[in-house]
Amino acid sequence: MAIENILNGGYGQSKESLPDLKAEWLGLIDKSVKSSAGLASITMPAREAIIGNWFKQGDLGFIYGPRGLGKTWLGMFLARRCAEGVNMGASPEWNVRGPRRVLYVDGEMPVDEIQERDATLSLNPAPWLYYLQHEAMFHLTGRVLNLTDGAAQAAVLEKCQREKIEILILDNLSCLFPGLRENGADSWDQVLPWLLELRRNRIAVIFIAHAGRNGTMRGTSRREDAAVWIISLTEPKDSVEVAQGARFIARFVKARNTPEAQCPPLEWTFLKPPGAPKVHVTWKNLSAPELFRECIELGMCSAKDIAKRMELTPARVSQLAKKGIKDGWLIKDGQKYALKSDQPMARWTTRSSQPEMPEIQ
Repeated sequence: MAIENILNGGYGQSKESLPDLKAEWLGLIDKSVKSSAGLASITMPAREAIIGNWFKQGDLGFIYGPRGLGKTWLGMFLARRCAEGVNMGASPEWNVRGPRRVLYVDGEMPVDEIQERDATLSLNPAPWLYYLQHEAMFHLTGRVLNLTDGAAQAAVLEKCQREKIEILILDNLSCLFPGLRENGADSWDQVLPWLLELRRNRIAVIFIAHAGRNGTMRGTSRREDAAVWIISLTEPKDSVEVAQGARFIARFVKARNTPEAQCPPLEWTFLKPPGAPKVHVTWKNLSAPELFRECIELGMCSAKDIAKRMELTPARVSQLAKKGIKDGWLIKDGQKYALKSDQPMARWTTRSSQPEMPEIQ
């Protein structure tokens, strides 16, 4: 395509200004193009870690799971602990590296439920935690937030810049972006430039999203391309109903900043006893046999690959495989392992050999 055709594409510019616009861009490109040696000489501040080594400044992350499983509980707990600079407590990889300014945008929950959850996650307000709540906004302004709109995106970016927000949590994708075709890859172009602008400003973004019927994140897979990490929530097979709170397994299905083996699956429980002012948050690791079965269910079939993921020796993996075969859920075909065809997915059962941890303070 000729350069004239590209420039005549418009962008709201008159033809008289196109030569000047071209000259301006050429100057910017001349300044930015560097040789290999020149590129190596560019120094930029390193991205600071926010939680452990898996969550850093400017990251794009997703937390997804079925309806009602506990996505908002985990999102609000993460938001509060990051704003307070208090460790989430699950393991060293969940240590919070210091207080950050957080903006939590809620587009689904009733305002009274958000108020209650915020109050029960800690007895004290968090000065660096801010909420943009859809019912509260309509009550105060009569307007509805639609982040598919470019003007609303620009306003949120400017608000984050003014308030020095470092973490933006969007709960959830389908409610805050009405009109966006979830399964349309091209529709993500309405959001991606905004996300990249937030990244360039070192503002981390966390999406809360729904899982589809197949258990994966609902919608186009294109949105996952720019993600640095993705956490999947699933229901424990032996789940006991939690009347007030939630219980789920959280595991990383993508982790660019750190090996996934350093962030093993965890079972989280958010429990609010009747009359208690504060929710009790507990966690526990999954056992080695459960992690081994998880690898099999994810499609890993060789002892070498499983050993690498679990950071175990192949001999230890062989021991776990023998137990799986003895228990009747695993088969071995040559050098490959597979889930027995008549076995249902375990969905990460939680008969953990490790002791349950006490309440996170």
